[in-house]
Amino acid sequence: MAAMAALPPGPLSPPGGGAADAAGPEGAEGLFVLLGAGLAAASHPLLYVKLLVQVGHEPLPPTIGRNVLGRKVLYLPGFFTYARHIVEVDGKRGLFRGLTPRLISSTLSTITRGSVKKVKAFPLEDMEHVSNKDDVKTSLRKVVRETSHEMMMQCVSRVVSHPLHVISMRCMVQFVGREVKYSGVFSAIGRIFKEEGILGFFVGLVPHVLGDVIFLWCCNLLAHFINTYAVDDNFSQASVIRSYTKFVMGIAVSMLTYPFLLVGDLMAVNNCGLRAGLPPYAPAFASWIHCWRYLSAQGQLFRGSSLLFRRAPVPASFPMD
Repeated sequence: MAAMAALPPGPLSPPGGGAADAAGPEGAEGLFVLLGAGLAAASHPLLYVKLLVQVGHEPLPPTIGRNVLGRKVLYLPGFFTYARHIVEVDGKRGLFRGLTPRLISSTLSTITRGSVKKVKAFPLEDMEHVSNKDDVKTSLRKVVRETSHEMMMQCVSRVVSHPLHVISMRCMVQFVGREVKYSGVFSAIGRIFKEEGILGFFVGLVPHVLGDVIFLWCCNLLAHFINTYAVDDNFSQASVIRSYTKFVMGIAVSMLTYPFLLVGDLMAVNNCGLRAGLPPYAPAFASWIHCWRYLSAQGQLFRGSSLLFRRAPVPASFPMD
């Protein structure tokens, strides 16, 4: 669950095409916008809980459970327990705090990706796709070119949509201190510009972009090498396996790049006047590298990566037997 939440949008669609291919360019773009908005709305409670865990907000005490070996361990509340707590405090609508700017961000990202595809410097229709008939050198060259094209689309869409992402993050973490500082999209834009200037809209952008770039290159190159050297052409289901290799690799690589997502989200809310971005939740970070080093020293670089089985650190004085 958490792994899928960490995946960058766009490059990991399972194969098969579908209705979007037959709807024409304009119809397909509109369909992707609707699908993206629907997915963002459906997954919003999950990402909301994940963000609160990322900033270190733990309003519920841990419970004693047992692991697979039968030993007693402390478990922090999982997604469903945490979501139930939010409903008790804010009602069911509270699970969708910050949804509006997130929907706008998702729409901007989808439209931007579609626009970049049409740029003459990177014409999608002229892109050479990898074929089973290609030799190793030719296929690698095509993968590098395709990945460069995907990277361009992802970076541009990330930059365009990031200001609304920042607003969405700040709206959600107001749950921690019960603030109402960011109550609407337009008022939030005015407040950020007044207090932090234009750079306030792009805090946390660098780790997000770095994570996207590393994710794309690792995912595409790993999938290429596995399909080339590990999947035997004589195997009857080789084509099916190859079609899903990139998707599976994306899930695995997303866990490795998760710290970039965490650092980017924390920087988006750090030292912005909200309780979740101030001590004791976090110091005022001078840069995203400072944030990374702080989390690394605390052993918290993967905080929030799992929302189901969350083991709590055991105090030395806690009796486990």
